[in-house]
Amino acid sequence: MRSRPALSFRRALVSTLLLAAFAAVEARPQDRAAPRPVPNQQLASKELNAKVEALLKKMTLDEKIGQLVQFSAGFATGPGSEGKNQRFDDMVAKGQVGSFLNVVGADATNHYQHIAMENSRLHIPLIFGLDVIHGDHTTFPIPLAIAASFDPAMGELVARTGGVEARADGIPWVFSPMVDIARDARWGRIIESNGEDPFLSSAMARAWVRGYQQGDLSKPDSVAVSVKHFAAYGAAIAGRDYNATDMSQITLRQVYLKPYQAAVEEGAATLMSSFNSINGVPASANPLTLTQILRKEWGFDGFVVSDWGSVAELINHSIGDGPTVARKALTAGVDMDMQGDLYGTTIAAQVRSGRIPESVIDEAARRILRVKFALGLFDHPYTQAGPSYEPTPEKRAIARKVADETIVLLKNDPVEAAGNLLPLKDKKTVALIGPMADDKPDTLGAWSQGDPKYVVTLRQALEEKLGSDHVVYAQGCGLLNGEDAQIWSKNGGPQPIADENATISEAVEAAKKADVSILALGEPAGFMEGEAGSRVHLGFTGNQQKLLEQVVATGKPVVLVVMAGRPLAIKWAAEHVPAIVEAWSPGHEGGHAIVDILTGDVNPSAKLPASLPRAVGQEPLYYAQMPTGRPARNADLTHMPANSEEKYLSRYVDEQNSALFPFGWGLSYTRFGYSTPAVDRETIPAREIASNHKPVVKVGVDVRNTGTVAGTEVVQLYIRIPNVSVEQPLRELKGFTRVTLNPGESKHVEFPIGFDELNFYSVDLKQVVEPTTYDIWVGGSSLADAHTTLKVID
Repeated sequence: MRSRPALSFRRALVSTLLLAAFAAVEARPQDRAAPRPVPNQQLASKELNAKVEALLKKMTLDEKIGQLVQFSAGFATGPGSEGKNQRFDDMVAKGQVGSFLNVVGADATNHYQHIAMENSRLHIPLIFGLDVIHGDHTTFPIPLAIAASFDPAMGELVARTGGVEARADGIPWVFSPMVDIARDARWGRIIESNGEDPFLSSAMARAWVRGYQQGDLSKPDSVAVSVKHFAAYGAAIAGRDYNATDMSQITLRQVYLKPYQAAVEEGAATLMSSFNSINGVPASANPLTLTQILRKEWGFDGFVVSDWGSVAELINHSIGDGPTVARKALTAGVDMDMQGDLYGTTIAAQVRSGRIPESVIDEAARRILRVKFALGLFDHPYTQAGPSYEPTPEKRAIARKVADETIVLLKNDPVEAAGNLLPLKDKKTVALIGPMADDKPDTLGAWSQGDPKYVVTLRQALEEKLGSDHVVYAQGCGLLNGEDAQIWSKNGGPQPIADENATISEAVEAAKKADVSILALGEPAGFMEGEAGSRVHLGFTGNQQKLLEQVVATGKPVVLVVMAGRPLAIKWAAEHVPAIVEAWSPGHEGGHAIVDILTGDVNPSAKLPASLPRAVGQEPLYYAQMPTGRPARNADLTHMPANSEEKYLSRYVDEQNSALFPFGWGLSYTRFGYSTPAVDRETIPAREIASNHKPVVKVGVDVRNTGTVAGTEVVQLYIRIPNVSVEQPLRELKGFTRVTLNPGESKHVEFPIGFDELNFYSVDLKQVVEPTTYDIWVGGSSLADAHTTLKVID
């Protein structure tokens, strides 16, 4: 359970008449002292730490430094791994390496582990790490898609399944979950995130940690997490990967740090520092985030590993030469140097010269050894040969269930008198068109460890469901064309299509002969998404837009299935296509899940974890906007401003402010109605909120299925805190729950709220509650309009 912070009340001391007068008219906020540290209890074990201390006393300086060194012996996500493999055996035997990444499988991990356990002086086991982002052998939907379920249990299940498979591969440590708040769809790594909202991301972060670590690192199928990327990596300026971030301390703490803190409170064993700088200080050498906040304020007692080469890359940040940046990273709180070798080559000399106290090395090694002991690596260092890489039927069933819950129905308009286009009715002839319809690798998505040959594509699943005689397939075009397609082909992509005009014409002819067309469009997952996958154009790549427009021009009904790892700008489609499904990168069982939704075997329930833009110029785009002195309010923004009253507002002159599809949006094949929400206490003192360790108010609402089929609604609670000392967003998510209802059935839903939901950061970075009247909305998206209030008094 989460430990609540200890209470203390801040009583302002005033020393002048002016301050006294100000205090007389301004309500005094109620705050809490800094939260008590919430360490991982397993890492804090006296017995475990006694073993660590006994071992540390036996270790030489070089052996302790060796624990801080990690190398890759496999797939590289950055430069620098070539030419080192020949010396790894010797380095392990000498205790000069503490960890490897990208060494996978029993044979490979046992090779190095035998050297460490049998040939090194102190027999200290290695720890092997791997990017297990959305499953290992069994590939699930990308994390952004899993967040769309608004179901933390799905994240926990995926983490549990992926962790078990990883441990069977000799991997006791996963570089997951990524909990960076991502509000800019240009940033390729949004696919690994939980989206734009700190409340949702925090809930999912806790779930992923629970799933991987199972509350007990000593279990033989548990894995230690590495929560990444600490910190604020998702706010890279202009959405350009590895770029700087710049924000206020309030925004940093109130928005971007929340999910990391949630993961630490859940017991995360390790964190990974990020590539970016934060307000001018590189994150991998940042004492504020790595020591003051992470360790002193949050009580984290695991270890921090750098991202790939991020210690050496501090040289490019212009904060010093190799020895200097190694010292700065280590003393700031980065315990392990991933694939940089600066710790291994520069730290010992600096300790011997007195520039770095040996106690700093001791502490870093201590943190790493704690995790190794907690994982049971000293007692059970080796791995037995794991199972086949083919996903089992049981895990396929899990993957399909997860994917079913992650697909968002964005639009579903009527087609003439036949009613809504979806779900597909009867056994119509379907033209299945588009480069994503039968693309195995890109259905898996970026950062996939699974084998593409086991993917069920949309084409396979649709032919299985309807019969191949009811499905006419035409690729239409590639995901890329021209020079881009040539470059992709040389980097593992498919061969370019020689004449896309001809293949588009074939697709159009197929659409003309069919009752309905399903277009599966997207972007190249492994080439234009994920790390180093930033984009400035968020439309469909290649000739896909041309293909879409020509198929729509046939006049036949069209269903658009978007398969991408980020929110794409699909304004034209939203204006011209009657039914749109956001399927993300759905993993091994993606085809089955999409067909489940299209045919109505599964009623969609997912909601958007990130807003879809009308145009890329809106990015970064998120629903929790701050107030402005010239709000657009109810002004008509669908046209150019016609006069000064329409122009001099906080608006764009050539586009609407709002998202095309906002956070929390998602349709169902049924409808849901909401009563007016009510609070069980209309007035409450701020002091009581701040002093209580439990929720103090309940918000209740009745939700009714007013449609004709059973369905699941994600009921969402939003709060606004107006008229306080620091302006707050126009609304913020503060609760959600999934409710399944039969036709005509109602259910009363209650949201308990307290200090955690009602506080904000003051200018002096205290979490406070101030007297005001809170606005509360409950509904099915961030546009919820069922409203009530809560009055907080002094």
